[in-house]
Amino acid sequence: MLEPIKITMYSGGHRGTEEYFGKAAEQWGMQEVTLNFEGHEISRDRGLKILTEDELSRGGVSSDIISKRMERSFARTPFMQNIFKVQFHIVNSGYQVFAAGWLLSNGTVKGGTGWGVELAKLFNRPVHLFEQERKEWVSWVNNEWVMDEPVISHKTLGVTGTRYLSDEGKQAIDDLFNRSFKTSDS
Repeated sequence: MLEPIKITMYSGGHRGTEEYFGKAAEQWGMQEVTLNFEGHEISRDRGLKILTEDELSRGGVSSDIISKRMERSFARTPFMQNIFKVQFHIVNSGYQVFAAGWLLSNGTVKGGTGWGVELAKLFNRPVHLFEQERKEWVSWVNNEWVMDEPVISHKTLGVTGTRYLSDEGKQAIDDLFNRSFKTSDS
């Protein structure tokens, strides 16, 4: 079992999922890196790293590619493109990826969170989603979502998710940390 103090969690510091994961990570003594871009307001800034224009550009992907992969369209504004670029850096920095949100019928995840999850799938990363409607964890295994009870098992984590984290989602995150780090003698 990994010690939490030897783990670094990467997120964008947004309200909801990322903010709650950050509080849990801090409580357990994890390192935290919050990735952001100039002028973007976030809820959590522990370990804040503002990405330069050059760094941001390395995470750029064509809007057409994103829309095709997600089977839907997104705003093509520079702001939204920067959100997607930050998602790239979160997933590229954290090996194991955790998210909270809603699965859509095409197997992608609702909203901008979905791009982070798709990147994790493309990068062949272990990716786990707390599916808020079903109120259960699912993991991407052998090209399909399967029910799972994941544990934190890597030294770097990428975290993304909905701004509208449910009470069940908060409990699932708490349970994830307890399952991952509590020992029988603690």
